[in-house]
Amino acid sequence: MENNKPAPIARSAEEGTIISMAGNTYRMLVTGAETDGAFAIMDFLIPPGGGPGPHAHADFQESFYVIEGEIEFKSEAGTYIAKKGALVTIPKGGIVHQFKNKTDKPAHMTCTVVPAGLEAFFMEIGKPVINGIIPPPPPMDAEAIKAIEALAKKYGQQLFPPDYLDK
Repeated sequence: MENNKPAPIARSAEEGTIISMAGNTYRMLVTGAETDGAFAIMDFLIPPGGGPGPHAHADFQESFYVIEGEIEFKSEAGTYIAKKGALVTIPKGGIVHQFKNKTDKPAHMTCTVVPAGLEAFFMEIGKPVINGIIPPPPPMDAEAIKAIEALAKKYGQQLFPPDYLDK
């Protein structure tokens, strides 16, 4: 009997492409290449003080599940402190948002993106690292910022100044 159905995707705790981006470590659990673009799932390690600056992406929905630690999520709609077991979903539409680990311990969470594509941005901009390693963020000079902005635009991202959500 021939089976033409897609096989399940399984990853051990050591498998998946692992990259560092702006001091955060992201492990690709399932990519859009494996789901025909339907979704991607990533595992995030966020060091104290880590997290992306304010950004928006109108065509992606992100859902974050906090496995360990505490993360502050800010958006144009307000601030939410997500602790172990919490779920935060950023809907499609382009609301400006960011998250930050404001504690003195690393935080661990998963991120599901629908549809896939955001993980391709991370893989293009990030640098490969060893699982569990959180390297320091790279220096951000004008040239590095320009390169990030160009890649962000390519992947449907809009970046905002660091204090954008502090107003």
